[in-house]
Amino acid sequence: MTQITARLPDELMQSLDDVVLESGRPRSELIRRAIEAYVEDYKDLSLALERLRDPSDPVLDWEDVKRELLAEN
Repeated sequence: MTQITARLPDELMQSLDDVVLESGRPRSELIRRAIEAYVEDYKDLSLALERLRDPSDPVLDWEDVKRELLAEN
């Protein structure tokens, strides 16, 4: 496993330590989980933006979709 060093603002570090105390989990686990969640969200956002930029992928108007869904009931 790779070890890294990072500088965090004091306020963020205090917030992290508060979560450590509340959760009983080590800092390293919380930091690893936060980074994993960020990377996953980043990948999802990148994919969504890629699809939005794809001219062959149709963009639907929410009002039209809503009307169609309500008309089916």
